[in-house]
Amino acid sequence: MEMWAGSVAIVTGGASGLGAATAQALADAGLKVAVFDLNVEAGQAHAKKLGGTFHSVDVSDPAQVKAAMDEVTQQLGSPRVLVNCAGIGPASKTVSRGEPHDPAMFAKVIGINLIGSFICASEAASRMVAAEPMAPDGARGVIINTASVAAYEGQVGQVAYAASKGGIVGMTLPMARDLADKGVRVCTVAPGLFLTPLLEGLPQEVQDSLGAQVPFPSRLGRPAEYGKLVCHILDNPMLNGEVIRLDGAIRMAPR
Repeated sequence: MEMWAGSVAIVTGGASGLGAATAQALADAGLKVAVFDLNVEAGQAHAKKLGGTFHSVDVSDPAQVKAAMDEVTQQLGSPRVLVNCAGIGPASKTVSRGEPHDPAMFAKVIGINLIGSFICASEAASRMVAAEPMAPDGARGVIINTASVAAYEGQVGQVAYAASKGGIVGMTLPMARDLADKGVRVCTVAPGLFLTPLLEGLPQEVQDSLGAQVPFPSRLGRPAEYGKLVCHILDNPMLNGEVIRLDGAIRMAPR
């Protein structure tokens, strides 16, 4: 991680869950971290703890993303790392009680999870490719997106969420190919069952039951373990265009 010390990293959804743990891991590795989130109170507190900056951003709004990245560049410097963790996951079936899935909800999930990840990646990449190489091989930066095992085994009620995450999986390789001659790598992490705020709100027995579904280690993933993988992707220059499942070998059942 020595090459990355002092570099600027942006983490979307960085106020909680996987994003907060990733921001912490990057700050611990010596990077300057900018937290993008809509939760102002939590985001400001976490950014202050990390010695970084906070930016209130709706990732699905191109103007907000561009303005926030301009702020980051002015305050910290040109970004070299982007980790997309912002996302939502409301549950709804294709047809429920005879009614079709709300198309506005479907569009919102795609807009935040998939299009939001793309907007942030494209904006960050435009800044990375304009920067000087960081290494003799021409490396200029790394983009890491967050998918989900639901991209492959979406469960009942996850049609919008699974579609959004499947889109992230699908854009990983072409984005890596687009940016290869510019020295920017692109990878995606597809986490399984992790102890994020969504699951932390469940009763302990439910958490234990979910954890028992994971073959090994038979527990929920820890956000810090996601952060560790992000750091390894940065540190390993041959990781490019790849989607990595981080799931303890789980394969999701229909429900």
